[in-house]
Amino acid sequence: MKMSIRMSVKKMLSCIAVVSVIASVGMLASCKNNSSADLVVYGKIFTAEGGQLAEAFAVKDGKYVYVGDKAGAEAFVEEGKTEVIDYTDKGLVMPGCGNGHAHYTLGYAIQSVGTIVGYEDTPEKFLKEIIPAAVKNAKDTGAKAIFGQGWNLFTFKDKMPTRQDLDAICSDIPIYIADEEGHKGLANSLMLVKAGIMKEDGTVLKKEIRGGEIGFAADGTPNGFLSEQAGTYTRSFLDNESLFSIDIAKATMTSVQEHLLSEGYTMYLDGYSTYFFNENIFKAAQQIDQAGDLHIVLGLTTELDSWMDMDKVLTNAGDAKKYASTRVKPNWLKIFIDGTVEPGTGFVEPLYPDGHQGVVLWSEEELTDITRKANEKGVTVHAHVMGNKGVNRIVNAYVNGGKDEMRNTLVHVHGVYPEDYKRMADHNIYVTEGMLWHHFSDDKQELLKQGYVPVGMEDKSYPMKSHFDNGVIMSSHTDFPALSGSPDDPFGVMEIAVTGVYYPEQAKPWWPEELITREQALTALTINVAKQMFIEDERGSIKTGKYADFLLVNKDVLTCPVTEIHEARPEATYFEGQKVFAKP
Repeated sequence: MKMSIRMSVKKMLSCIAVVSVIASVGMLASCKNNSSADLVVYGKIFTAEGGQLAEAFAVKDGKYVYVGDKAGAEAFVEEGKTEVIDYTDKGLVMPGCGNGHAHYTLGYAIQSVGTIVGYEDTPEKFLKEIIPAAVKNAKDTGAKAIFGQGWNLFTFKDKMPTRQDLDAICSDIPIYIADEEGHKGLANSLMLVKAGIMKEDGTVLKKEIRGGEIGFAADGTPNGFLSEQAGTYTRSFLDNESLFSIDIAKATMTSVQEHLLSEGYTMYLDGYSTYFFNENIFKAAQQIDQAGDLHIVLGLTTELDSWMDMDKVLTNAGDAKKYASTRVKPNWLKIFIDGTVEPGTGFVEPLYPDGHQGVVLWSEEELTDITRKANEKGVTVHAHVMGNKGVNRIVNAYVNGGKDEMRNTLVHVHGVYPEDYKRMADHNIYVTEGMLWHHFSDDKQELLKQGYVPVGMEDKSYPMKSHFDNGVIMSSHTDFPALSGSPDDPFGVMEIAVTGVYYPEQAKPWWPEELITREQALTALTINVAKQMFIEDERGSIKTGKYADFLLVNKDVLTCPVTEIHEARPEATYFEGQKVFAKP
């Protein structure tokens, strides 16, 4: 009897010792393991659980069954059955990354059905080469519309092409070409006629679209330039079902997934899923997942623009849940509050140097009503907002009309009143921030000081550290393809967020007071995206019981020289324990 007691005590002490080691990385595992794992990985592992590190993990049936030290993981290895990856001293093992807002479906759709204009392309090249080539392609293929994106406002602003310039190239097919941000567009006369903005003889039928601006020439007729919601409205008259059919949506989604996995993204919230004014991306994603071929978690949004029927769109947003599946989450309503600050359409205070305040699309009462109705349907509001005045207005709406548990989100966020940070934290308002935009070349830094932005904003833009300091949950996004010359991959994003510099520019750091640590950047890229997407109990960190979505990264981005973080790439991306990307 005494011997039995001594053996039990000895066994118990041994168990306590093992648990103590594992607890040091914040996780528990049983001392005795009765089953082998499918996969065991050794290495330096960033768990995204409070910045903790581990030495090993084991995966079975697509989920982590052990996370802790190497000795503990060895118990899960069965010769001939368990795959073992020893990544020790090869780089970093970390959770799959997330992108909290981008437009990959649009970016890839344009490559197959539209025209791409390069960021550096000039107006001359646009008119002499790009549009003629697009017209020839359209006529050769029998296309009913010419659509594209990419021209740069700063390059085009002094020689902006007119509808007459486009008409001289093509007057019998509607043309609409958005800028690189997607907030402005150029249209030919036929496009404006189809949209009901003018008659064929130039007679004006609409002088304004709510939330947008129609450009006019000196003779009082539309000049073909459209900004904000005027562009969105006009685009709705394209032959969108042909531009983005269900078959094109499937092919697009396949390309998007390949892109995301190659860069290390396993979570993605699509920022404008009804861009082509249909639900084909919803249907395509659901079908791909049901076939077992979706290897990311995909969030989808229904967009409500200021010229649309609000109640109809809110009904559609609620009904979109019929497309939900294991990895498809169609749970968001996308709205625009304002434009962008740098070109002068963000809703700001103080005023811009010329005395205007920017563009604002909704009253506070309307936003409160939208938030209340969306949240009551179980739909989270995902609001594009840049200016500090716009942030204040939508925060008021979230506080007064929303449910804190719905994690209503602010997207981009160029400026915030100091007092609004606390309200955002207190009401569980999330932010997905353009960490990759936290840089400017020296000449662009000087340009902002010459009257482009309100006084006091010349050396400021997208805050990061302030969100962390004030307890606001901030995730990262890239807004692809609206990159503004910035990188798209997680580690290029991370280096900018940590240094304030994009390495090719060799410029002065931008707004160093808002730079964040490496751990904070990785947190924004992983677990915080999972929280934004309501999947933090399943994904976003390396923890027992969660799906095994992880990366084998070729550099230790926690310790390598800070100027080398952008060189990091995933050697392999795993989703639910399966390798879904391997570096060629």
